Amino acid sequence: MIERIIIAGSGGQGVMLLGKVLAQTAMLEGKQVTWFPAYGPEVRGGTSHCMVTISDQEIGSPYITEADTLIILNHPSLEKFKGMIKNKGLLILNSSLAKIDADVKKKILQFPFTDIAIRLGNIKVANMVALGCFVAAKKIIKVKNILKVFKSIAPTGNLKILEVNQQALKEGLRLNHD
Repeated sequence: MIERIIIAGSGGQGVMLLGKVLAQTAMLEGKQVTWFPAYGPEVRGGTSHCMVTISDQEIGSPYITEADTLIILNHPSLEKFKGMIKNKGLLILNSSLAKIDADVKKKILQFPFTDIAIRLGNIKVANMVALGCFVAAKKIIKVKNILKVFKSIAPTGNLKILEVNQQALKEGLRLNHD
């Protein structure tokens, strides 16, 4: 098993955190992992991305030229990365901030991650709604281990952040089943 994932959005949307949670969860499960953040000249509001590879075997390079899954949180990121998904790959799209027509070569899951996060009371958890959607679609990491990672990285004493991230993850998990 090998899964190559590119996650992209605006600086400040939690792109790096989403990738880090994916990578740490996979490591917790004993999988081989690379997490390749691309900070570049991007700042809050500019396009940022990271690449995560999860595998049962050693990974040769952290750089991804053709992704199995693209998780896209805004339209500029869609325009920049839509050509980097393989045929029959999965595109997970934040339809609150990006739109695409159906593409027969890709499976597309479009959900309003930002709108869901706002409804939960914290726009910053749109990334965790997207993570839930990914986990439900791909089933390569376990939810219980994501919750362990949430607990390990949450600021000490800030239960509110932990709770809203858990709620966001659950909302994302539900999206594929409604």
